[in-house]
Amino acid sequence: MSTVINVIIALLVFSAIIFFHELGHFLLAKKNGIYVNEFAVGMGPTLFSFQKKETKYSLKLIPMGGYCMMLGEDEDVQDEHSFSTKPVWARISVVVAGPLFNFILAFLLSIVLIAACGYDLPKISDFSDNSPAREAGIREGDVITGYNGHRIYNYREILVYTQFNQTGEDITLTVERDGEEISYQFTPMKTDGGYLMGIYAGKREKASVGSVLKYSVLELRYYIKTTFLSLNYLIGGKLGLNNLSGPVGIVSMMSDTIDEAKESAEGDISLAIINVLLNMVNFCIMLSANLGVMNLLPFPALDGGRTLLLLVEAFFRKKMPADKEALVNTIGFMLLLGLMVVVMFQDIFKIIK
Repeated sequence: MSTVINVIIALLVFSAIIFFHELGHFLLAKKNGIYVNEFAVGMGPTLFSFQKKETKYSLKLIPMGGYCMMLGEDEDVQDEHSFSTKPVWARISVVVAGPLFNFILAFLLSIVLIAACGYDLPKISDFSDNSPAREAGIREGDVITGYNGHRIYNYREILVYTQFNQTGEDITLTVERDGEEISYQFTPMKTDGGYLMGIYAGKREKASVGSVLKYSVLELRYYIKTTFLSLNYLIGGKLGLNNLSGPVGIVSMMSDTIDEAKESAEGDISLAIINVLLNMVNFCIMLSANLGVMNLLPFPALDGGRTLLLLVEAFFRKKMPADKEALVNTIGFMLLLGLMVVVMFQDIFKIIK
């Protein structure tokens, strides 16, 4: 029963993120005088719907996905309220509004998370035995500001770079000490868990009212940056497809996280609820930022691919024929669908094991 409830919570989180994405398309379409034929939350058979003016609002059975179906979105419709007849920059604003709203959602939720939990300052609190970082001269109380030339604002960035750079090559850490920045170079130590620096840091510190916005922006920056790093390593071959997770894998991870949050409350129901809510907020930030980045990729069928075609149209002042654009988007969609199927089965096999 507990697992079922966890899955329902995870699906509701997915639905909320997709809803906000489609809401961006919807609001900008309305703003530009484009008729929205249907605004739906979920997929599959319709559970409930109602009509208001030209738009049908629907709630679907499967709480995953959703769509904003606009007049003339995939074909030339000669109507003043059609997507296809609007100026190119108006169409671009509608298309990019979805990912933009994902970033807005991630930022707003970051404010909630940072206000409630604080931020993970990359301040060194201790060292492990035989720590190469300590032997290099780094001290407790130092605040890490750079990793191999990359600017660091929170400790999780260090963890990401450490995870992605398992080569054993020298590391250059820049730390701030007494208002001065000092750089140290050392070789990480090899352990069963990979190459490590031998430092402990990342204790969350409460953010003042004035700094909540600053660290909320940095929270959003972290997830956007992590998504781009993952893509970079995936394209470069340093990550394989087995490192990818689709909806099935993410729901499984969310379910496990909910169980851990409940266990950490040690029977305190109110604390368990707070822990679950905060962990789901954290997942929402990660998934919403990830969805925003992925949708902006210049790949057919994605918002980024459609934006690229519209930018080409704006540059050459010539619109691509609707049938050719539809063909490009269909091919892109089929490729994405194939990748999703592969990742889904991969996630299922991981769960079975």
